[in-house]
Amino acid sequence: MLAATSCQIRWVDYSTCQAAIRQIRDRVFIQEQQIDPELEFDGLDPHAQHALADYHHQAVGTLRLRAIAPETLKLERLAVLPPYRGQGIGRQLVQAAIAQAQHHHYHQIVLHSQQYIVPLYAQLGFQIQGEPFVEANIPHVKMTYEFKVQS
Repeated sequence: MLAATSCQIRWVDYSTCQAAIRQIRDRVFIQEQQIDPELEFDGLDPHAQHALADYHHQAVGTLRLRAIAPETLKLERLAVLPPYRGQGIGRQLVQAAIAQAQHHHYHQIVLHSQQYIVPLYAQLGFQIQGEPFVEANIPHVKMTYEFKVQS
């Protein structure tokens, strides 16, 4: 069993780590979840921040953060390769995204969560906003994380 503490999260430049990011997302979203490649690779990656989760020098998970308003980031494309799921890697990636957003003084993170992963986001402080909806033929719900603004 993989120990989550042995996983390293790093923020990477998309142009230099594109192959690893695309390989993970292709496996998870296109092959496993049957998402259209044109939806998955939407041309926004060069304009986003990307994190990779490494286990024994192998990229096993990823996510991206994209500014959608001056004080708001959107967390997208969280993916962990099947053999590495259930070990806390997704949690570590989301915690790294929260820390990154806070470090850069954003006030909010929004995301569209697939229904099955809502409990993970909820445990980390995200709140459901509105009713479920379908995106890429998969049930989702909008969730937000609000930072406490210090006055």
